[in-house]
Amino acid sequence: MASPSFGRCKKSGGASMSLTKTIAASLALFFLSNFGCAADAKVKIIAFNDFHGQLEAPGSLRVNAASATPTIPVGGVEWMAAYVDSLKAKNPNNVVVSAGDLIGATPLISALFHDEPTIEVMNRLGLEFNAVGNHEFDEGRDELLRMQNGGCHPIDSNTCQGAAVGTPVPFEGADFSFLAANVQDAVNKKTLFAPYAIKTFGKTRVAFIGMTLKETPTIVSPGGVAGLDFMDEAATVNALVPKLRARGVKAVVVLIHQGGTQPVTQAADTINSCIGNLAGTPIAPIVNRLDDEVDLVISGHTHQAYNCMLPNKAGRMISVTSANSIGRVLTDIDIDVSPTTGDITKVSAQNKLVDRSATGIEPDAEIAAIVGKYRALAMPIANRVVGEITAAMPDSAVTLAGESALGDVIADAQLQATAATGLGEAVVAFMNPGGIRAPGLLFPSSAAGEGDSKVTYGEVFTVQPFGNSLVTLTLTGEQIHILLEQQFTGCHAGNAPASWNYSAADTTGQSFNRILQVSSGFSYVWSSIGAACDKVDPESIRLNGVTINPVGQYRVTVNNFLADGGDKFYVLAKGNRRLGGAQDVDALEAFFANPLNDADISRNGVQVAPGLQNRIVRLN
Repeated sequence: MASPSFGRCKKSGGASMSLTKTIAASLALFFLSNFGCAADAKVKIIAFNDFHGQLEAPGSLRVNAASATPTIPVGGVEWMAAYVDSLKAKNPNNVVVSAGDLIGATPLISALFHDEPTIEVMNRLGLEFNAVGNHEFDEGRDELLRMQNGGCHPIDSNTCQGAAVGTPVPFEGADFSFLAANVQDAVNKKTLFAPYAIKTFGKTRVAFIGMTLKETPTIVSPGGVAGLDFMDEAATVNALVPKLRARGVKAVVVLIHQGGTQPVTQAADTINSCIGNLAGTPIAPIVNRLDDEVDLVISGHTHQAYNCMLPNKAGRMISVTSANSIGRVLTDIDIDVSPTTGDITKVSAQNKLVDRSATGIEPDAEIAAIVGKYRALAMPIANRVVGEITAAMPDSAVTLAGESALGDVIADAQLQATAATGLGEAVVAFMNPGGIRAPGLLFPSSAAGEGDSKVTYGEVFTVQPFGNSLVTLTLTGEQIHILLEQQFTGCHAGNAPASWNYSAADTTGQSFNRILQVSSGFSYVWSSIGAACDKVDPESIRLNGVTINPVGQYRVTVNNFLADGGDKFYVLAKGNRRLGGAQDVDALEAFFANPLNDADISRNGVQVAPGLQNRIVRLN
């Protein structure tokens, strides 16, 4: 936070200041009073987060939260680039930044080519700094380093397509910098990427510290983060501030892939709101612990848009922003920096829609051409019809018990892929809800024109874009009970038996109820008012109508992310007799060709009906 200005050097914001800064302010007043002062330097920061390789327009956003209609068409990377250029034209002192998850969990048009398309278009959009997010680690350290440094994928032929799309060969790598202040090599303790970057605007210098959430190892496949340590976010920032001061830099912006939520529908009229001040969400306590030198926090991870003021360690209110996700919103931020003290004296932020219907905005032709050529390469694969559905299966259609038709189908597909002798002999499959991505399987035809009810490979891939492989392992009946208890908030190392395999450092458990989707023939009952670690009635846990035996041995299929304890399902790491299987998306495609003969699954050709069987029942 800058010291206060006086006379013509006026200061905005700031509820309180430290004693050191008050002294600095007095000294500044002396010099300014005697020698005058120059105007503050004005810098424009253009920010976004959670792009997830969404090269093509993702759809629309509501005009207002109160009504589902009308909507505004938003997004598309060529439109993002046009809005970025429009904002840059307002101030030559500008910088474009991202708060993580630029890549990973991407649509087929990017994922098929290992996210090289996303890096290439971001180079041309003008991105300069990207804080690593959890999804940057989906394919591991080496692949992330390739995203920065360039070169072809070592084993996949769907790489280095520059000759076909008009970009350099081999793959050029990122012209922008990945930042990873809190990601260290476990052995040498060096950060994976630079912890911060400093950009100079004339005589003004601004530091950007970039990082991901410290819980990244709990939500990324262990292979993706092997050999890396993820440090506390606020402590990392605070330790860097003195180093920046020593370099004469006092204007500090934090790019962090962690965020908050507000209890409001995401719509055009809510993207600049801050209902509830992000209370009870992960970002608030991080900001509350930040050094007073930090004036702006650009956040992400939660896929929400908000524009907030939160108290830092000194109790001063600072700006905290987030720009929704997948290119639907940009945050337009103006900061004033004192040429005398080097401090930020003012922050003004506004979230703006990437509105494709706006007049006077022309999409970037070069980027549109690149996207179009990648689309042409991907279309034969994406538009291949793999099956049919009898009704929509949106990812958002979840019962109060936590079950969804789409989740049932995915779990059934994974069971079918691993049930046969030699393929795992599985009797039940569990699917993590976070691995089921929007929008789900929709009944109307897509723009590809495949026809209503038809499901394409591209749609299946969109639902399961992570490339996870299936793992079948053995659990006891008691361990299955533990697995179900680990779904619920409040169950953590402090109140669970040591044998439950909780991390000693995990004193919070799940941040929200994370209900696993279960396959046909498995059912149980849970109570919303049950005590922590005691919400599921063991007698209600049944397989084909028979209560499971606590000491019995059961073959269970999950994806490789869950198999190693991902999403804090630690008990799965104890499973033995492991056998690897097909990729999850391939299992789902195969299921459409030959769905299970279950009461809620139609054997009418290749049609899958989404009826629920109440596999999961909630009391109270």
